[in-house]
This record gives sequence, structure tokens and C-alpha cells, in this order.
Amino acid sequence: MNVIRFATEKDTDLILGFIKGLAEYEKMENEVTATPELLKEWIFEKKKAEVIFALDNGKEVGFALFFHNFSTFLGKSGIYLEDLFVLPEYRGKGHGKALLKQLAKITVERGCGRLEWCCLDWNKPSIDFYLSLGAIPLDDWTIYRMTGETLIKFAE
Repeated sequence: MNVIRFATEKDTDLILGFIKGLAEYEKMENEVTATPELLKEWIFEKKKAEVIFALDNGKEVGFALFFHNFSTFLGKSGIYLEDLFVLPEYRGKGHGKALLKQLAKITVERGCGRLEWCCLDWNKPSIDFYLSLGAIPLDDWTIYRMTGETLIKFAE
């Protein structure tokens, strides 16, 4: 049986550990600038995101970080899954599916219209996993992003 629990403020170091594990998997370790203090501020004080953990014998072995977005076409919120990560030694035991199933339940319970996320194009194991659950890729959309100096200069 898969057990899921919501993160609390005392879990900020644990959340950061999962973020770093995901960054390592995606070969993006140098891009992590998050700190426990930032996570505490943005997740627990400003309440801009939420985190759930998958547990195996009481040990946190996976996490999902998500937040609400909004669909103007649907006229209601959705849930956007920012990160999903299961420790390598616990993969294939249903923890990732349990995390996504819990997110689907949260989406439905909150009356949201959709659950969505992005996946790196090269991540075939994850893509295959998502397809096996019935998720549909949106091939006709491209993500655009502004960060750092570009964002600051544009905002001036």
C-alpha cells in the first residue's frame, strides 16, 4: 500500500534534497539556487506551492511539487505539477503512480478542470510512464520563458 502525506514546514530540507535529486537526474545540478529559507518562504509562508511525499515503510521516497494555475477557457483553476521525483532505488514500486493518483484526487476534490505538467523530450522512461496512465502530450504547444537579466530588463 502506498502512503502519501502533505509536506509541512519542517520538511524544507527534505524537499530541497528531492529537488537536488531531480536536478541530478536531469543533469541540471548547476541550476538549483533554491535554499531551505526560500522554500519555507514561498511554499509555507506565501503558500504559492504545495508538496506531497510518497512513503515506503515510513520513509519519504518520492515527492511532487504542484500549484494552481488557471484556464480562461474552462473558467476555473487547474493543478500544475512542477516536479515529480522518486528515488532511483524505489522506482517501479508504484510510488510515482500513487503521487499522480493523489494529485488527480486533489484536482477533482478541489473542482479543478485539469492536471498538467511538462516533461523533457529526452526522458523516455517518464514519457512512457505518463502515456501508460492515459496522459496526452500537447505537441502543438511550446513553452516560453524569461529569467534573470532578460526578465529584469524587460520589466523596466
